[in-house]
Amino acid sequence: MIPFRKFCLGLSAVALLLLVAGLVTGSPSLWQPAAVTGVVALALGLGAVPSLQGYQYTGWILAAVVCAMIYPGAFLRWGDIDLRHKWVVLVVVQTVMFGMGTQMSLKDFAGVMKMPWGVLVAVGCQFLIMPLVGWALTKFFAMPDEIAAGVILIGSCSSGLASNVMCYLAKANLALSITATSITTLIAPVMTPLWMKVLAGRLVEVHFLGMMSEIIKIVIVPIGAAMIHDYLKTATPAATRRLVVAQAVCGTAAILLLLQREAAWVAALAPGTALALELGGFALGAVAFGVMYHQLTRLFPRLDGTMPFLSMAGIVYFTTITTAAGRNNLLLVGGVLIAVAMLHNTAGYFFGYWLARLARLDKASCRTVAIEVGLQNGGMASGLAGAMGKLATVGLAAAVFSPWMNISGSILANFWKKRPPR
Repeated sequence: MIPFRKFCLGLSAVALLLLVAGLVTGSPSLWQPAAVTGVVALALGLGAVPSLQGYQYTGWILAAVVCAMIYPGAFLRWGDIDLRHKWVVLVVVQTVMFGMGTQMSLKDFAGVMKMPWGVLVAVGCQFLIMPLVGWALTKFFAMPDEIAAGVILIGSCSSGLASNVMCYLAKANLALSITATSITTLIAPVMTPLWMKVLAGRLVEVHFLGMMSEIIKIVIVPIGAAMIHDYLKTATPAATRRLVVAQAVCGTAAILLLLQREAAWVAALAPGTALALELGGFALGAVAFGVMYHQLTRLFPRLDGTMPFLSMAGIVYFTTITTAAGRNNLLLVGGVLIAVAMLHNTAGYFFGYWLARLARLDKASCRTVAIEVGLQNGGMASGLAGAMGKLATVGLAAAVFSPWMNISGSILANFWKKRPPR
């Protein structure tokens, strides 16, 4: 594998020369394929250099952006399939969140009892600093309404699982990071639509209950399925048998509800009742899928290890289709959006660290809070933008913020790794 990766690095260097030649001669037929070849080859070749292996995921994110900017039409439709269709987006984002959930545990939620003050500080900073900083930056840069709403949206989301990886690399308080991520994810169905309603309600139409239900569907349901899998790892045989029976009942009920979703009797229900029925169907599906996945892991023990890669592939997918859909908007506000991403992310690190110090947390925990606050859940933001039907505008912030958060998080984690707290 290493020789192939080294070959890819050499290919990326050749492609860079062709890119320069194409730009100098003004030949799109030369520089465009050279740019695509170069970034894809670079993403494949980064693994050949030990010091750069941690940036492979970022390399794929950048490759997705470049490919979508140059050939946007290739990433919007495949035949009759609209890659931006809400059901396609829903399935992909649920896969992303389920993959993240398989790396979590029920014990992570119980961690609140062991370090309540640290968790309170981390969660409080997450849902106070980032939404307000995002809102302030959109005002300062006078951004277009829907683009600004996207910045506020990603600032209002929970922290992403990448923060756990960065805390591990930084040798910070990993237990606090995992618990804080779990709690912010759990309360996101309330906090994210609340901040969107307050800060972005005049920019885009925000339905509090509608957004809450979308977060439950795209975040809580898949993570709940992953928690069922985690529970079954240590469940008694009797409890396992009960859940297997529940799998059959819940799976059948979920399929029946799905088939009846367009029926006249469902359309006649009150909006609140119809919403509750829809969420109930998703919950039933989560039970069935969680048990089924656990059964698959017993047949294929390495399956859990592949799920994070599926999550990363899903985020690359979101980045690609969002960039392709919003290419024209990015050409207009891309530079400003990159600057906002850098400022927003840096503010999260800065205020997260120093507010944690003010709260008298130890230095390792302060570093954890800084990373938790600075790194947002881009997958959640993309999924919500897709559910709103505004990937090309509201979703742009997530597409721009995600690469930068991975780059800055890796740099900060490696910086702190070399300077362990006393």
